[in-house]
Amino acid sequence: MVSGDGDKLNRIEELKSKLFSKSYKTKVEHRDNFTPLETKDVPDVWRTSGRVAQDLGEKFFIKTSLFKKFFIFSVGFFILAVGYASYMFFVESNTVSNNNIDISILGNAFTAGGEELPLQIGITNRNTSALELVDLVVEYPKNSEVNLGSETERIRESLGTIPPGVIRNENVRVVLFGEQGSIRPIKISIEYRVEGSNAIFVKEKSYEVTINSTPINLSLDLPTSVSPNQNMTLKVKATLNATRPAAKMLLRLDYPVGFQFTKATPAPSFGNNIWDLGDLAPGADKNIYVEGKILDVFDGEEKTFHVWSGSQSAADKSTIGTVFNSLKQTVVIKKPLIEAKFFIDGASQREYSSYSGTPINAEVRFTNNLDTKISDLEIRAKISGNAVNRKTIFAKQGFYNSSEDVIIWDKNSISRFKEIDPGDSGSVSFSISSLSLFSASSGMLANPSINIDVDISGQQTLAGYESKDLGNKESSVIKIISDTGLAAKALYFSGPFKNTGAIPPKAEEETTYTVAWSLSNTANNISKASVRSTLPPWINFAGKFSPSSEDLIYNSSTKEIIWNIGNIPRGTGITTTGKEVSFVVTFIPSLSQVNTIPVIINDATLTGHDDFANLDIRVNKASLNTRLVNDSAFPSNGDRVVE
Repeated sequence: MVSGDGDKLNRIEELKSKLFSKSYKTKVEHRDNFTPLETKDVPDVWRTSGRVAQDLGEKFFIKTSLFKKFFIFSVGFFILAVGYASYMFFVESNTVSNNNIDISILGNAFTAGGEELPLQIGITNRNTSALELVDLVVEYPKNSEVNLGSETERIRESLGTIPPGVIRNENVRVVLFGEQGSIRPIKISIEYRVEGSNAIFVKEKSYEVTINSTPINLSLDLPTSVSPNQNMTLKVKATLNATRPAAKMLLRLDYPVGFQFTKATPAPSFGNNIWDLGDLAPGADKNIYVEGKILDVFDGEEKTFHVWSGSQSAADKSTIGTVFNSLKQTVVIKKPLIEAKFFIDGASQREYSSYSGTPINAEVRFTNNLDTKISDLEIRAKISGNAVNRKTIFAKQGFYNSSEDVIIWDKNSISRFKEIDPGDSGSVSFSISSLSLFSASSGMLANPSINIDVDISGQQTLAGYESKDLGNKESSVIKIISDTGLAAKALYFSGPFKNTGAIPPKAEEETTYTVAWSLSNTANNISKASVRSTLPPWINFAGKFSPSSEDLIYNSSTKEIIWNIGNIPRGTGITTTGKEVSFVVTFIPSLSQVNTIPVIINDATLTGHDDFANLDIRVNKASLNTRLVNDSAFPSNGDRVVE
């Protein structure tokens, strides 16, 4: 070693000892007090000082620190990378990934509905581990429409274990249904497990097939547009388009809201919209004609008819088990060229309700919706039904032809009917009453009603002096409400119970009375019937009633008596045995009631529902007092309280 080098080493060692010596002190310059500007000399040249050297040293140490951090980060990253590579090589190489499983489907992308479609499904395991307990699952819609039944066919086959690198091919056959041109989805999935785990993993793939023909062809022939309340006819045709016969076929026609079914040829097998087509041979067809009208709709509204056909369900003969085909068609509602609306007491609706014998005021309002005149306007009202009292029909400005039961308004009776200007409107009216619902000669009317069918017609003059017949129809039914009666009697000397106490009632002494309720009913069945009343504060319920089979309830807190009746059949109390209940009440008069006729029971109310008229009924009965007018043995002076 050269002596110069030794000197340098000595100086370095000396510098180290100073730097790491606890007794070594450096001069610290405090600069928190500023020297006034005017006393500080400003140098005219740059100069190098010990501070510059110190700054250079600090920068050196900062750079050294950054380098050290970068070096530590690099070493750490290298260790992590080596660890990840080891994990992937020794551990991950033995796991199973869905990305390394391929499902391939070999089959026709087009098929005929109802025919078998063969599919070859290939499963490739590109993992380094085996797939265990593998199941192949194939799912596809059972019907042509998901909304009907929404059932799914499912095929499941066990494939066992698929070793790594192996391709497993499986053949399946599916039968699809749907409208021609519709796309049916098929979902293929495999469920598997891996060694050392009980978890089930799933790999899925979708496949779509287009239906190029259907096993049964459907057609729905109906107008593209109709007017409200006008008769219309629909034709449904079903043709078997298959090479094999089809057994137990059904056809269902769903009507839109507002469609009123009139009749069908042939008649429906179930309800008013399901036909049993039976067994169909290849090429066989069935035609169905349905008549009806669309009621209470607005101009421009659309109504959709939906027809379905398929095989009969084994569980329910009135439902389609498997839908082969379905079809929809929409009609547009258009305002009639000449409009007629029917009103009863100012209300326009399809059905009305009225009490027997009550005058019914009817009105027909008409409007010319054309932009041309209508000539020779005529309105005809045909009146029918078993409750019509023909003697009460009166038509203002019209003629009632009793031999045909038709009221006619035309230009002979109303001069303005010769020509109706565009947009003009008007009305004609008549009145009618119903027959009595029961008579000794004719007996009881069943489902009493009055039917009104209005037919309005006229002629539109076209270019070239041609004329076009115009027409419109409107119909309504008036259902007569059943005459339901409630009779209430207070008794002492008669009735099912033996009453006690003084007559006339004596102050501060108990007297008992029997209250009897009885019912009558004429033409229509009444359901959900009940009678309600309350007792005055001075009357108490004795707890006895007859017959004991009746549902009679007393609420002591509200003093309310309720007779739950249920149904009141037509003819009750008139042509059949009446329905009644009796119960006992007690009365201890007060001195303040002397010389008065106290109430025994307050007003009673019968409520129920007329099933034919589709109307809630209500019958009120006045209160009963101690003047027992219905008891033949009751003395004339037995009503007032005495001392």
